[in-house]
Amino acid sequence: MDTTASSPVRVADVIAAVERRYPPAWAEQWDRVGLILGEPDAPVRRVWCVVDVVPETATEAVDAGADLIIAHHPLLMRGVSSLAPTTYKGRIVHQLIRAGVALYAAHTNADVANPGVSDALAARLGLTDLRPLVPALPGTPAAAVAGQGSGRIGTLAQPLTLAELTRHVAGVLPATTWGVRAAGDPKRTITTVAVCGGAGDSFLDAATVAGVDAYLTSDLRHHPVSEQAAGSGPALIDAAHWATERPWLDDLAGFLTTELAVEATASDLDTDPWTLHVPSTGRPIVPAHAAATHPASTAAPTAPTHAAPTHEEHRP
Repeated sequence: MDTTASSPVRVADVIAAVERRYPPAWAEQWDRVGLILGEPDAPVRRVWCVVDVVPETATEAVDAGADLIIAHHPLLMRGVSSLAPTTYKGRIVHQLIRAGVALYAAHTNADVANPGVSDALAARLGLTDLRPLVPALPGTPAAAVAGQGSGRIGTLAQPLTLAELTRHVAGVLPATTWGVRAAGDPKRTITTVAVCGGAGDSFLDAATVAGVDAYLTSDLRHHPVSEQAAGSGPALIDAAHWATERPWLDDLAGFLTTELAVEATASDLDTDPWTLHVPSTGRPIVPAHAAATHPASTAAPTAPTHAAPTHEEHRP
């Protein structure tokens, strides 16, 4: 591509590069990927890469002089009846239009890509020998490229206990108030790990069928985790949604900087909505999974003692 001053990079040029890497045809039918606002012929010198388009990341991009935001989560996923500046999404749209900032989203098409969102997550953990957790269905557009599909399965450089792996995850992912939590025997040996950036509890069964030792994702719910823990499936590790998808922004920014004569920046602004985490300090209760080996005491209750938390708290 001609990147001389006489032929500046345009919004359309950036979109073409992104869609070569993450074709919109790979997205789920319910998804809303592509250009959301902006003139295709507008020049682009700086691209701002974010997970979420929220007022804070929009302001960050405007203040940084960005001409284009590429977001993972579409701003207009569901229909709205108004984009008036008195509405949440309307204020963002008006702000970006006034500043001349275009907006584009690559979502599930980036999730299934090889390399894509889950590859970047797997790389943070140091996993090798990657393969899809849920391969793209034969005959679908995403299946045209080998190794594509949702999530990834890989092997750790060396076995770790679940407790060690959970601390490792907390150390290599961007810090959040949510932190990292796990379900399973802390002493369980983990060699193979499945990962899925973003909400991945719909792939719990796939992780069990795959026979992995642990599964890392986000937004895990009480009942599915409880049922999974009662079976013989993998240990589960739950991290903040934003933290599991943020690693992909580095890959995206690096690709754009290499492919085009633009300055691409991955935002480190934490858009995880949880802003406070207070460790429980109530009366200790024996966990259900430990009840068999720790029968309830018949002795008179005593004042509870509160040990310091053994887990690490992280926030970006």
